[in-house]
Amino acid sequence: MNDIKEIGKRAKSCSAEIAKLTTNEKNEALLRACKKLKAKSEEIINANNKDIEEAKKNGISGALLDRLILDESRINDMSDGLADIAKLDDPVGEVLSIKTIPNGLDVGQKRVPIGVIGIIYEARPNVTVDGFGLSLKTGNTVILKGGKEAINSNIAIVDILREALKESGIPEDMVQLIKNTDRESTTELMKMDEYLDLLIPRGGQGLIKAVVHNSTVPVIETGAGNCHIFIDASADRDRILPIIINAKAQRPGVCNAVEHILIHKDILEEIAESVYKGLRENDVEVRADKRFRKIVAEAKEAVEEDWETEYLDYIISIKTVDSVEEAIDHINKYSTKHSESILTESYRNSQKFLDEVDSAAVYINASTRFTDGSQFGFGAEIGISTQKLHARGPMGLKELTTTKYIIYGNGQIRE
Repeated sequence: MNDIKEIGKRAKSCSAEIAKLTTNEKNEALLRACKKLKAKSEEIINANNKDIEEAKKNGISGALLDRLILDESRINDMSDGLADIAKLDDPVGEVLSIKTIPNGLDVGQKRVPIGVIGIIYEARPNVTVDGFGLSLKTGNTVILKGGKEAINSNIAIVDILREALKESGIPEDMVQLIKNTDRESTTELMKMDEYLDLLIPRGGQGLIKAVVHNSTVPVIETGAGNCHIFIDASADRDRILPIIINAKAQRPGVCNAVEHILIHKDILEEIAESVYKGLRENDVEVRADKRFRKIVAEAKEAVEEDWETEYLDYIISIKTVDSVEEAIDHINKYSTKHSESILTESYRNSQKFLDEVDSAAVYINASTRFTDGSQFGFGAEIGISTQKLHARGPMGLKELTTTKYIIYGNGQIRE
């Protein structure tokens, strides 16, 4: 299982068979996998405990450690995600459009699986289950390359998933895990264009950039979330704290957590102290510009590097802006094109923000934490695409398919 090229060959060899599975066959396998994960949760937790112990030895803590931890509740949530996917409409085989052209040919487009998908990710064992479920439902095979921090958890999970496939009469090699955790194996996977049709990195900016710059396989960029909330002068004062606290502190180590707050100068003096106090009461370190610190001297000084940083931790930076235009310019300069929100009662400013902010998800008066496949009604997700080609935003089932043209004729020849 550790020979990466052999893994690629096996994935490719069963790809055609996986693509031909019926919706019922795929759904039955998903439900079987759901039940097996729950039934064997103790095995998963025991494996996860090994990963947690090792992570703590290596100094991993806080939000990063939180991503790694699996308990009964999280395993149930992961498992239920597979049942949710089984309930969703199968996009494979959907005819998107068909029309008759002047020569009498009927030309249409039909959804088909992409083929073999590779996913490179860090300490997030839930990605193992999501990647399997979405790939199976869309008739794709998947090769998983998780981080070393979660290797024991991932091995336990994939073994259970393969067992469910075998019992369902589906080739086990529909899902494979690369157990070698060194960088060389990651680099080799990036070069496997002979076997892989698509590569999806999920993790921090460093991982995503490395994959984009080194891969010979087509890549969809996902995950990096340098997200912003702009508090307009007209914002409903009662909404401000609940939204920014939720967006930052509910789960700071995820890509849709807010990292930066922009405050209109006309509301700064009124809300600065309450914003600072609310964040500090939730253990969030506040870094701010000079105008904010004139009001709240206890805030740490923000520097240029802060505006570029996805903290993934209990840290946030605050900048004062003179207008909605300045807020939009700042976001478009520093954002990773993930999720941004405006808190406002101004229709003009809300629509300007929606139209001009160049990100995958743009909110009015809501937390950025909703940028998630399950929250958008897609079931699980394979990641949040921050690019513009093929997929953008939460990637559900349709984003793991491609199309081919289907043409019906009655003897036409080209003159």
